[in-house]
Amino acid sequence: MSWAARRRFYILGGLLVVIAALIALALIAAFYKVPSCTDTIQNQGEVGIDCGGPCPYLCSAQVQAPVVQFARALSPQEGRTDVIAYVENQNTDAVVRDAKYRIDLYGTDNVIVATAVGTVDLPPHTTVPVFMPNFFSGNQQVAHAFLTFDTASLKWQTYNEARTLPKTASADLVGASSTPRIVAVINNADVNPVFNLKAIAVVFDASGNAIGASQTILPQVTQQGSATAIFTWNNPFPEDVARIEVTPIVPLPR
Repeated sequence: MSWAARRRFYILGGLLVVIAALIALALIAAFYKVPSCTDTIQNQGEVGIDCGGPCPYLCSAQVQAPVVQFARALSPQEGRTDVIAYVENQNTDAVVRDAKYRIDLYGTDNVIVATAVGTVDLPPHTTVPVFMPNFFSGNQQVAHAFLTFDTASLKWQTYNEARTLPKTASADLVGASSTPRIVAVINNADVNPVFNLKAIAVVFDASGNAIGASQTILPQVTQQGSATAIFTWNNPFPEDVARIEVTPIVPLPR
């Protein structure tokens, strides 16, 4: 092969290599997808499909599901039914914001008489009361209440922030024989005030059953200060009061 022929061969070969490289790049750009937390593929060090590892949400296998300690229907007055439930997040460093739940109310014939949905934050290692006043209006006798979570809405995230939360310092029952009233003092040890703080009061009998529940909103609890929350009922409780729990509800930071 002459020098001129070899030169043409090298030039042609180089052009073919360049063309092949350009075609390969075009194919990669057209068909290759950068791994992400929404590609429905377990990649990039994820623990499961689009969860764990570098993804913002944890996998269900990495956390404990929320535990519904109880859900109870209450009748504070004739023709009205409230529902109170306690939900426990047993995880010490994982939270859910806006967990979707459903409450079903059953009559004595095991037929659903009312259903409602809502959302609740699940802070780490905390039991949260869920209260729905005036859940059902009517004269039908209510037997059971059940709370279940929409598992698809349980977007668990790691949470290690330390927060100084308002706490109940005292809760006293007044007028239990006629129109019960609970007067609670809630302290805020933080350096910032808390606005529109919701507080839920639950009253238990000697057997540990919830026999009354109510909620109120405190417009402001000043920094390193306190505020008084008052909860009222129009009728006496069906049993003697053995325990009172007042829980301030503070949403998780967004």
